[in-house]
Amino acid sequence: MGQVKAIIGLGNPGPDYAATRHNAGAWLVEAMARTAGTELRPERKFLGLHAKVRLDGHELHLLEPTTFMNRSGGAIAALTQFFKIGPAELLVAHDELDLPPGTARYKQGGGHGGHNGLRDIIRALGNDKSFHRLRIGIGHPGDARQVTNYVLGRPGKVERAAIDAAIDECQATLPLAISGDWARAMNRLHSFKP
Repeated sequence: MGQVKAIIGLGNPGPDYAATRHNAGAWLVEAMARTAGTELRPERKFLGLHAKVRLDGHELHLLEPTTFMNRSGGAIAALTQFFKIGPAELLVAHDELDLPPGTARYKQGGGHGGHNGLRDIIRALGNDKSFHRLRIGIGHPGDARQVTNYVLGRPGKVERAAIDAAIDECQATLPLAISGDWARAMNRLHSFKP
């Protein structure tokens, strides 16, 4: 498993989407920038907001694509090509319907599971699925026909607090993950209860 060099937080751009469930991955990257005392700045060549941070002695690129979710791959391809980062050195944070709010899971590889952001990233990386994922639970509306409205809706106060608690726990486990100690990172994150 390659050491993580970039963390990408998926979401949709603009104030209309900033507080919607689909932006849970972007919330993580924004929280990391805040913790590091820096801000994500528009970077045209990476089609998104970018910052360089140090976490436990490791230099990391943070990227929040400002393309729409289903075009996320272009931003990631631009970043990886520019900095010569391989797919296995990426951690992509995204919202996950199959996990309840307040939970998050690390995963390496696999398909896109119907997630449009992941689908576009896999395509942009030449069908390489080896990148790491950080799945941030947002829960499921219970009916497949309601998914689009649900992910583009805003979580209630209690739900958002649970998601934020999971994001805090993600941040606490990231030093383990980026140093390559995935087993301990997973062990801790996967047993977290808000």
